[in-house]
Amino acid sequence: MRPFLRYTVILLGGLLIAAGTNFFLVPYKILDGGIIGIALIINYITGTKIGLAIIVCSLPIFLLAWVKERDIFYNSILGLVISSFLIELLGPLQFYFLYYIELGSISSAIIGGFLMGSGLGLMLRFKASTGGTDLLAKFLKRYVPLNVGVIIFLTDILIIGAGGLLISKETFFHSILTIFSGGVATGLCTLENKPDSTWK
Repeated sequence: MRPFLRYTVILLGGLLIAAGTNFFLVPYKILDGGIIGIALIINYITGTKIGLAIIVCSLPIFLLAWVKERDIFYNSILGLVISSFLIELLGPLQFYFLYYIELGSISSAIIGGFLMGSGLGLMLRFKASTGGTDLLAKFLKRYVPLNVGVIIFLTDILIIGAGGLLISKETFFHSILTIFSGGVATGLCTLENKPDSTWK
């Protein structure tokens, strides 16, 4: 039952990431952090499919994980494949979603970030992820005296900074909202209940 629950959560997490990407970020050319952010930059500039770009950009990191940390590789590969597949699967539904629901760019950045952060947070809670820069951060921590969260944050800033230069200033500012909202959602999903807490 436990593996079934884990796979169900990975599927749900992938759906949240795919919905946040297609329905809220892509229409306004907003970026997320990590590999998805890089894939979105590539998509906005060249039109390359987002799911394909995610997998191609993730290959070097997953090869490193295969060599160095086999457990991390197995825990992340399923999340990567499912998320990439669902992003492509939901892509054609973007037109219908936008036809019925029209939001501004700021609202879309916040909601999209929260959905994607929730998807990642659910995966992390069940020892899975989509891989990407969180894997890279774990490796870099061995050589750089920084917390994993700080490394991920700095990586995200570099990615959306590059996107702001290549696409627009609005992309940069909206993407900041997305990363902040996503970070809050991920944090809420991964909160641990402390048995000695006085809060019930």
